[in-house]
Amino acid sequence: MSALTFVQQAVTRISATHVSEPDLAPVRLPAVVGADLEVPVRGGRLVPYANLDYAASAPCLEPVNAAVAAALPAYSSVHRGAGYASQLTTARYEQARHTVRAFVGARPGDALVFVRNTTDAMNLLARSLPEGTTVVVFETEHHASLLPWPDAVRLAPPAFPGEALRAADEALAAIDGPALLVVTAASNVTGELWPIAGLAHIAHRHGARIAVDAAQLVPHRGLNLAALDLDYVAFSGHKLYAPFGAGVLVGRPDWLADADPYLRGGGAVRSVGETVDWSDDPETRHEAGTPNVLGAIALAAACDALTATGWAALVREEERLLARLRAGLAAIPGVRELSLWGQDHPRVGIVSFTVEGRTAREVAEALSAEWGIGVRDGKFCAHPFVRHLLGGGEDGGCADGTVSAVRASIGIGTTTEHVDRLIDALHDLTRA
Repeated sequence: MSALTFVQQAVTRISATHVSEPDLAPVRLPAVVGADLEVPVRGGRLVPYANLDYAASAPCLEPVNAAVAAALPAYSSVHRGAGYASQLTTARYEQARHTVRAFVGARPGDALVFVRNTTDAMNLLARSLPEGTTVVVFETEHHASLLPWPDAVRLAPPAFPGEALRAADEALAAIDGPALLVVTAASNVTGELWPIAGLAHIAHRHGARIAVDAAQLVPHRGLNLAALDLDYVAFSGHKLYAPFGAGVLVGRPDWLADADPYLRGGGAVRSVGETVDWSDDPETRHEAGTPNVLGAIALAAACDALTATGWAALVREEERLLARLRAGLAAIPGVRELSLWGQDHPRVGIVSFTVEGRTAREVAEALSAEWGIGVRDGKFCAHPFVRHLLGGGEDGGCADGTVSAVRASIGIGTTTEHVDRLIDALHDLTRA
């Protein structure tokens, strides 16, 4: 099978939820907490907040807030209590594990370890690698996926998706011994979708495994770990409308079962005497101490809410707003959208851009102070990638003095007015 075919299959599978429907009537999306937030702008006025910073942390969904509120009256510690509240909380916690497993299409034998966030998940996996494992990672990754691996093989940003497949193929072919390919599903800088199905095929052809950072994908698209044949998937609740401090690592249990416990403490053991007999169940072995029960419940509630709404409706609304945003940016002189693979490559609701003659921080501060718009500025915890897109060297310097970018990101709760306000504000800024 050719590299091009891999790419086509990957894009088709990752975008499969965006389907044509006979009924295109508006669908009611879940409400977000804080949708009526007003913020001060210059002159002392209050204006409705235009939150365009979803890629950093998405707001809490109302159903998530309700699920946490419902769990609080009976909140207790899990797994070893005989009391009613402990038993009920344990049932809710383990049901959350089941819900999240189903949300990502995990295989029957896959482990799901609750952690704090994607960074925590990738560090857990890094601690679980068999001795002698070589990690291959692209320099386009978020630091959560770029930094946990000592002595990793780093691949340069590929010029097109087929080159990503070729580079991974060549790197893995040169490795003698166990190997792990680490890659994002959707870029946190450009929003572009990566050919993870094709990369998984290549990894397995070389006897390697693949770990996917899905933090920016799962709030925007459905993900089926088994269908895509992925070995590990990591993501965070705070990106998925569940900002209660939980994330997950989902995947094959053997490496996790054989690894030293991520944390050493209560709950991770079968018995303690002169020696310690650690649990060989990965979900117990790596969840020492009292877990973030409410975070797990919140994460599961977000999964349920997105599933109930339906990906077709969610994607349709996002793509409408994203097209409006990108077209508006393209019409502003001096504004340049950042892209690795071109303007037509499929992407989720994330757009990074620069404004000629202004630093990213100046733009972000003006948008907040004068228009009540929240965006992100900087290198987005992806320093090598942003430097590449901006044409800078290792020191971050660029020919025009620009060292960072502005990122606008959308999701449930974003409105047409929010997008139009950003476009109008940037028009004013570029004319000033």
